[in-house]
Amino acid sequence: QVQLVDSGGGLVQAGGSLRLSCVVTGRIYSSNVMGWFRQAPGKERQFVAATRWGAGNSVYADPVKGRFTISRDKSANTVYLQMNNLKPEDSDIYHCSLGRGIGEYDYWGQGTQVTVSS
Repeated sequence: QVQLVDSGGGLVQAGGSLRLSCVVTGRIYSSNVMGWFRQAPGKERQFVAATRWGAGNSVYADPVKGRFTISRDKSANTVYLQMNNLKPEDSDIYHCSLGRGIGEYDYWGQGTQVTVSS
């Protein structure tokens, strides 16, 4: 059974940084994609970033390019989202995900709240 536990959210001032973590219990295959999404209450889920577990190549949503970095530690079955130069509009609940490919996510973390004050 695959489970994802994400953490690392919090309250930070604009311009600050946070690092989110997502620990995966269960097998991850090289072809799997790990992603981060964010969602505010009552709004649609938005893609943030994704990385291929094996190759490590990554993609980012335009609003976070140059500020966020997704990475993975294979030995720890963990994916990270380093968020720098945070803006108030980055405030959301962030969820990690695991899937078969971009847009094909099967498992989700419970979410971690990120709040950026101006």
